[in-house]
Amino acid sequence: IKLIDFTGNTPFGNWLEANCTQAQVYTEKAGVNTVIIDSTDDYKGMLRNLSFTLSLYSGQMCTTPQDIFISKDGIETDQGHKSFDDVATDIATAVSKFLSDPERAAMVLGAIQAQVTAERIDNSKTLGTVLRESETLTHPHFPNARVRSPLLMSIDAAQQDTYMQELFGPISFVVKTDSTAHSIALATQAVKQHGAITLGCYASNDSVLEQIEEAALDGGVALSCNLTGGVFVNQSAAFSDFHATGCNPAANACLSDLAYVANRFRVVQSRRHAK
Repeated sequence: IKLIDFTGNTPFGNWLEANCTQAQVYTEKAGVNTVIIDSTDDYKGMLRNLSFTLSLYSGQMCTTPQDIFISKDGIETDQGHKSFDDVATDIATAVSKFLSDPERAAMVLGAIQAQVTAERIDNSKTLGTVLRESETLTHPHFPNARVRSPLLMSIDAAQQDTYMQELFGPISFVVKTDSTAHSIALATQAVKQHGAITLGCYASNDSVLEQIEEAALDGGVALSCNLTGGVFVNQSAAFSDFHATGCNPAANACLSDLAYVANRFRVVQSRRHAK
């Protein structure tokens, strides 16, 4: 085997990179995806967007945010100042409202693929202050499907050992930081140490956006700014976006830039004397 494409969990992806030296190995693994919230001029749109983002495929996408960083001083919005607790509670409420229609919830959440993921959800609810419990839902068309809604918790930035680890599944933290600058530093740390496919941000100030963009370049992660409509940070796909970058531990390639395509092929020459 001379060419290996892998999408999946980080430990096995790392094993392939280390052991399959006879092949070109392209891995797209996972990590700790983050969102930085500094401010917004469309508060309701931000909440709607985040509620879908956290719910899609029950958080089992490699692009789903795990950590949402917000300053302890809160944020400025088109609806006035919102405290940290306001924003955290409103995100949880928005998720619950979005999933209140059982038919829609079933179609968006899908099913939990592995029993270990369901157990991880149950075991994680003591890691922070629960803003929203993960519910067990019944799929209207597949009653035996294992369907769970997102677990959302708040946590202090000092508890890095908890929220900086990858917790696969519909498990997310709203992290209380000292400032937006602190949020940016923590998001960059998460990307560099643990890898990330996506970074999202909300900021209505151009200088703040520039700081976040510089941090994304430094960490080597794809950035989505101020998504409030029908495009979501976890919708990142090869051939329509540049999926992953190859610049951080979450992946060793960018799907699908020219290097990813061209480096798959080799040229073998065969010569003979002309008669």
